Amino acid sequence: MYHILLKEFLEITKLLNKIKITPALMGSVGLEYATDESWNPNDLDIHVPGNPLGWEAPDEDRIYNFEEIERVMEAVGYSLINKHEHEFKKDTISVEFGCIDTLPEFAGVPLNELKKETIDGAEFFILSPNQFLKLYEASAKDGYRNDNNNSKDFEKIEFLKQHIRSVDS
Repeated sequence: MYHILLKEFLEITKLLNKIKITPALMGSVGLEYATDESWNPNDLDIHVPGNPLGWEAPDEDRIYNFEEIERVMEAVGYSLINKHEHEFKKDTISVEFGCIDTLPEFAGVPLNELKKETIDGAEFFILSPNQFLKLYEASAKDGYRNDNNNSKDFEKIEFLKQHIRSVDS
């Protein structure tokens, strides 16, 4: 599923790039991309510019240029199924949009330190293993994620700590 999701991400990213949006590949697909470790992703998490207040901002203000993003998603066959979560669906693929601008405050990851990648003309940001570790450690303190994510974040944290140690040695 990883390769299918990555291909979808690149297709979506090329269209976002045309409207001057450089997204970040997040979630299990982003982590697998950054570490070459399989995380059996089942959806796509894409972060784009938005209100740094994140979930504290009203749904309609959380993601900047959301109407344009919605048009892009519809152009590649997706339908908006949850406006609060900014979630789209096409066949068996779910794509959720989040706000990249919450990373500095939430996880201590400065946006100017994100790595920019280009694949097949699609330009996007990716977190390093260290940045993913900071993000998952911050997420692990979030009761909602723990209740709804089967503690997968803790597995990722342990993996990332070992991965980073092995790369540093």
